[in-house]
Amino acid sequence: VHYLSQGALQTANCTLVYWFLFLFLSPNPQGIAGTDVAKEACDIILTDDNFASIVKAVKWGRNVYDSISKFLQFQLTVNVVAVSITIISAFTITDSPLRAIQMLWVNLIMDTLASLALATENPTDDLLKRRPYGRTKALISRHMWLFIIGHSIYQLTTLLVLVFAGAQLFDIQTGIGRELRATPTQHFTVVFNAFVFMQLFNEINARKIHGERNVFDKIWTNWIFLSVMIVQTSVQIIIVQFGSVIFGTAELGWDLWMWCVFLGSLELVVNQLLLLIPVNKLPLKKLKLWKSKEEVDTYEQPYDPDENTRAQVLWMKSLRRIQTQIRVVNAFRSTLESGHLLHVSMLPTLQETPRPGRYQSNQTIEGRVTSV
Repeated sequence: VHYLSQGALQTANCTLVYWFLFLFLSPNPQGIAGTDVAKEACDIILTDDNFASIVKAVKWGRNVYDSISKFLQFQLTVNVVAVSITIISAFTITDSPLRAIQMLWVNLIMDTLASLALATENPTDDLLKRRPYGRTKALISRHMWLFIIGHSIYQLTTLLVLVFAGAQLFDIQTGIGRELRATPTQHFTVVFNAFVFMQLFNEINARKIHGERNVFDKIWTNWIFLSVMIVQTSVQIIIVQFGSVIFGTAELGWDLWMWCVFLGSLELVVNQLLLLIPVNKLPLKKLKLWKSKEEVDTYEQPYDPDENTRAQVLWMKSLRRIQTQIRVVNAFRSTLESGHLLHVSMLPTLQETPRPGRYQSNQTIEGRVTSV
């Protein structure tokens, strides 16, 4: 902003002020209230003159990021287990306990239905208490790596035990060494059924990606998630009990069904045990998954109540500064409409908080306009 020696500002130079405003208010989507220069210079245009829109934008932005992370950690876990059990079985028993049509159903659970269940969580106010994500932040966090590795180990171990010792444990006919077109056995059906139920319970665990223990928190408010879970469970029962011709399964008794559900429900227990492991001590830096200390899960640190107070103080200071700058814009606008000179005395005094000691002291900036 260029001031005259007499302390006045020419109306022809008023548009230069807009280049210092990174937040501009507009009463309608077209932004008629401001000039084209102001709209091009700003980063955000509030089309409804409501600062609450910024809060909603932050909540939804972080919620979308979390939804992608939830789906990603669930999908990677399923992929690791499915590929591993197929490769190990091919080398050891020259057969696969999971048939191609069964893998198609698992893929449907893993992709389409899981995305509907995990990506439909509504944003909550707790998202605002978390630190923002860095631009160079890894999409897979430390908690997610712990989730993927821990649950993959449990599922793969359980399935290998069922493949090699399941027939002896449940006293049923083995499916190892049978011909390709032989009658389906309960042995491999138990393996398939247990694998699916482990994914269903693990889908509940995938709702939380920041180390929260209560995986059932607000689950009843998401009717899409509950509907998807009911559909998946119902279809799985139909496939096992009545899909012998198409899916290559054998009908299971109540005892085998209870064992499959029990092995799947242990996913909830395994998840609670994994949360006892301190993620900051995991040797993941050796894999070069993080480049520097600044990129190490700053948003996953425990929430400090004092930080909420500091955030409120910063919010109030920012709000006061924005209100002051709105008065500056209104003063410029009224002067432009009237065609008179704008004196410096008409401008409100803006206060800028220095970076060091941000919450302790303020520094008055006279004679210039600062950006938001």
